[in-house]
Amino acid sequence: MTALKTPPDTAAAPIRSTTPARNSLGDKISRYLYVRPKMRVTGLLLLPLLWLGVLYIGSLALLFITAFWRTDSFTSKVIPAFTLENFTEILTQPAYQATALRTIGIALAVTILCAALALPLGLYMAKVASPRMRAVLAIGITLPLWAGYLVKVFSWRITFSTGGPLDWLLAPIGATGPGYGTAALVVTLAYLWFPYMAVPVYSAFRQIPDNLFDASADLGARSWATVRTVAIPLLKPAFIAGSIFTFSLSLGDYIAAQFVGGKTQVIGTVIASNINLNPPLAAAFGIVPIVVVVIYLFLARKTGALKAL
Repeated sequence: MTALKTPPDTAAAPIRSTTPARNSLGDKISRYLYVRPKMRVTGLLLLPLLWLGVLYIGSLALLFITAFWRTDSFTSKVIPAFTLENFTEILTQPAYQATALRTIGIALAVTILCAALALPLGLYMAKVASPRMRAVLAIGITLPLWAGYLVKVFSWRITFSTGGPLDWLLAPIGATGPGYGTAALVVTLAYLWFPYMAVPVYSAFRQIPDNLFDASADLGARSWATVRTVAIPLLKPAFIAGSIFTFSLSLGDYIAAQFVGGKTQVIGTVIASNINLNPPLAAAFGIVPIVVVVIYLFLARKTGALKAL
């Protein structure tokens, strides 16, 4: 009889792990950030803060500094010397004052026009339209955002041109289009920025309970009386939020003014015409829309409507 062979003693054999040791640089960084939550947040926000601080705030700071320099009248060179001549010229020259007031008026007109169009459209989409019609209107509202800026402005330039599509459309009734000017500029800017007003108003309408409209109707109020007394006070934050975009974007636009504005001068066109001839004056005039937008935001915040957003 052959003797049975005993298996080798495996108890003393070392057990080797198949998992590789995590000593790479990436693993060390991961372990370091894992135990330090503040460092994780800092690393996450570092690039956005650098972009905001260096590119955005830094450029505004350089603009503000350049506004206090002056341009030599003989050599046209910018001299980095502190002076208030640029601001004095802007505040005292009637042409600059009229341009600033005209630009603010155009921005307000665009905002009012967008709000007037967004109110009935938002009401119809939120409370009346079928889901399919709502989807079609939503596409129509956001359609201007799909095309390039210059394409949209150039399309309105063709529309308002002499003998263009608008003149052809009004010819049967013996009328003509307004041509290039302030009216064309307001319509073009309203078309460009209308989605920024319509979307918040529509979303706010969707959040208003239907029973408020039913209760108003039971109390004898008509449709537009209900909208005026019930809906509009609830829509105030949406209107203010949308107006921030329509007002500020219209205030700083100048390409549309060059295409369809005709002889209409706005702040942007004055800055563009002085950017090579007198950069400090252009920088000083560029601070005007910034100050106006800051005042507008302050007034909007004082209303308390932004707290509801």
